[in-house]
Amino acid sequence: MRAMVMGATEDDLVGVFSSLWPHFSERDRRLVAAACARAMGRGGVTTVSRAAGLSRPTVIKAISELDQEPLSAGRVRKQGGGRRPVSEADPGLERALDALVDPDSRGDPESPLRWTVKSTRQLASALAAGGHPVAPNTVRSLLYRLGYSLQSNAKALEGAQHPDRNAQFGYINEQVRRHLRRGEPVVSVDTKKKELIGNYKNSGTEWRQGQRKVNTYDFVDKEAGKAIPYGVYDIKLNRGFVSVGTDADTAAFAVATLRSWWQVEGATAYPRARRLLVCADAGGSNGYRLRLWKRELARLADDEGISITVSHFPPGTSKWNKIEHRLFSAISTNWKGQPLTSHEVVVNLIGATTNRGGLTVKAQLDKSPYPTKVKIAKRDVDALPIEAHQFHGEWNYTVRPVSNRRVVL
Repeated sequence: MRAMVMGATEDDLVGVFSSLWPHFSERDRRLVAAACARAMGRGGVTTVSRAAGLSRPTVIKAISELDQEPLSAGRVRKQGGGRRPVSEADPGLERALDALVDPDSRGDPESPLRWTVKSTRQLASALAAGGHPVAPNTVRSLLYRLGYSLQSNAKALEGAQHPDRNAQFGYINEQVRRHLRRGEPVVSVDTKKKELIGNYKNSGTEWRQGQRKVNTYDFVDKEAGKAIPYGVYDIKLNRGFVSVGTDADTAAFAVATLRSWWQVEGATAYPRARRLLVCADAGGSNGYRLRLWKRELARLADDEGISITVSHFPPGTSKWNKIEHRLFSAISTNWKGQPLTSHEVVVNLIGATTNRGGLTVKAQLDKSPYPTKVKIAKRDVDALPIEAHQFHGEWNYTVRPVSNRRVVL
């Protein structure tokens, strides 16, 4: 070592240290610097400290470490070195922090942070006011140690009135398998988000030469109106069918779209089918509580001579409906960044939707009026040819054609 460093200048040492330091631990750097300083003799500490970027006291202390027993493997300092943990210096800190973060179960329900967003800065201020001075970054570390983490709300609670949610998923899966084995159509239906018609901003970006300018405010243009896309997705054939309504999202509009799909696509694709399975959400225009939905389904079943089985997803689980991620997501991707300036533009953009999975979509404009607040008497629904299934008959039922009651499930 002495022979290596005796003729070295400070600039030489800077080059050596800068190439070695990224590969050394803190302790390794100290010891190498100390060995070089000792080998250089008089003036070595000053020269090495400047070249290595270490203070003189650090180099002097490291020289004494050269003569000490090596530390155990993996350690760079003696055990017990460093500053005491803040929770050890202030034993009541963690308990006070826990009480502030969760005042309902562990702290004072009257806590000043009970009804506020509890940021680390606010928590640090509240702790300091209570006699526990601490920095926001330390609060963050303590929160992780106590088992806390940043969490958003999770939509998982449906209430005790729907204990058979998972069982209903299994039932729908079995219904789908049974119909597909028989070569019968299975469709998923739902309404896509209503869209304003006009030169309004549409989320997303597209390749353009220059930015497209749209209206600053999204005020509804009563003359242009809205677009109401209702979709039917064929699970087996990976085909979509969308009616773009201009009036209202009612159960009559939903069944009218299903009727159009059957007449344009379904009857041709499944010429021998006498049964149809419809998977739908629990609410909206195809909700299981809507009497108009069931009456219109009965009319469709009788007009087309098919039995229509409907299985609703339990409340709060609409995102499991295949149409959401098989059809609607592809439509949103296809028209991103495109202002929906007319109903014809909406129809054309939907009809041009495809993806790498081979999805094809047919779209049509439906300008028919669909009155809202149509009253259907309970006795009229009870008289319809609807058979509730044994398992959750409110969610699973079959509507049979009056002209052919012998068709079985």
